Amino acid sequence: MTERAISKVAVIGTGVIGASWVSNFLAQGLSVGATDPADGAEARLRAAVDAHWPALTEIGLAPGADRGRLTFHPTPEAAAEGVDLVQENGPERVATKRTLFAALDEAAPADAIVATSTSTIMVSEFQDACTRHPERVVLAHPFNPPHLIPLVEVGGGSATAPEVVARAIEFYRAIGKHPIHLKREARGHVSNRLQIALWKEAFHIVQSGIASVEDVDAAIAHGPGLRWALLGPFLNIHLSGGPGGIRGLLEGPLGAATTGMFGELGQPTMDQALIDQLSEGVAEELAAHDVEAMIETRNRLLVELVRDKAAARVLP
Repeated sequence: MTERAISKVAVIGTGVIGASWVSNFLAQGLSVGATDPADGAEARLRAAVDAHWPALTEIGLAPGADRGRLTFHPTPEAAAEGVDLVQENGPERVATKRTLFAALDEAAPADAIVATSTSTIMVSEFQDACTRHPERVVLAHPFNPPHLIPLVEVGGGSATAPEVVARAIEFYRAIGKHPIHLKREARGHVSNRLQIALWKEAFHIVQSGIASVEDVDAAIAHGPGLRWALLGPFLNIHLSGGPGGIRGLLEGPLGAATTGMFGELGQPTMDQALIDQLSEGVAEELAAHDVEAMIETRNRLLVELVRDKAAARVLP
């Protein structure tokens, strides 16, 4: 695959994730061709970009950033014509991915990267539908919302060329993202697997009567979540270990206690009773709050946090 600068991208599917990607790419000075089969998709997309733009302006627009560089196309094939990279955000169904990627493989230039935002499906499950250039299909899974959160998980399938993965990592880093490299495929990738492990124990704690929905949320939001927003689990363990660091902590009494708790973590039953319990608990937690105001405040604080973290060179 010939390397070339990425200046024109296609975004396939413009729901919550796709619209956020469109905004991100436009804010980085790229030209974007988007498509979505839903009725009214173009109007909703343009409204979403307008809504995202103030936060992106506060973060900092790249030279050439212009909402006018967005075009909307009737089909994925039309959107992918002449682009340097495709960012696919279709439904989480393997059959849909296979049909879509077969079409994109035919339509996109041979040297274009074709990336998927899939949260749970592995690239190897649909990559072989690309009969022309399966080697240029990569995973590029963002964390919601992509226009605010830097993480992108990048990896390949069984037929992906390593140099394409490297090129994708370079591209996402160049547009201000923080890419991580998946050395091999795993369902749910990295961030979702870690997140679901936490969800699993949170569900168990509520289902077994240890604590309420509201208190579980508080336990994370007002405790370890504050540290996790700055440093990951291993560095936090290391800093908790004092002079001995992570080795001293894991080789000492706390390491043995941690191992003991591994076997005590719960196995919640995802039945209707639990779903009702969680839904009712969230409703009680939100009863005294304006949800729209909460989302607006969350996004504003995310912008401030991401900006401050970027300025704090001492953090990894």
